Amino acid sequence: MKKFIVLALAIGALSSCKNNDDKATEKVKKEVAASVDFSPAEVGKIIFEGKGNCTSCHNVDSKLIGPSLQDIAKIYKEKNGNIISFLKGESEAIVDPSQYEVMAANLALTKTFTDTELQAIEAYTYSTLK
Repeated sequence: MKKFIVLALAIGALSSCKNNDDKATEKVKKEVAASVDFSPAEVGKIIFEGKGNCTSCHNVDSKLIGPSLQDIAKIYKEKNGNIISFLKGESEAIVDPSQYEVMAANLALTKTFTDTELQAIEAYTYSTLK
């Protein structure tokens, strides 16, 4: 969490400077981001809570609209499923197939994610297992 705060503050400070050249600002942002060492699970959490919009339907430890991350991780582990394949739209839902249509809108989003982003979401999901 501290790493995320440091990164957010650094990027925020750079963004607030009105006289910065955009290219120079972007270069510094990338250097700051590269200097902060996030684990795949930490990156996954950031994506999950941010651009992935996953928190609109999923909680870590309780069912919201969709199953909890802990339930997803448990079932995918037990059934040797592939979370990344599902998020790419390449495999069937195995946790709660009846909710597939609800998830379809977000699958359109996750299909645009890079393999690294999807691996991070998978790492975060499995990190929730107790």
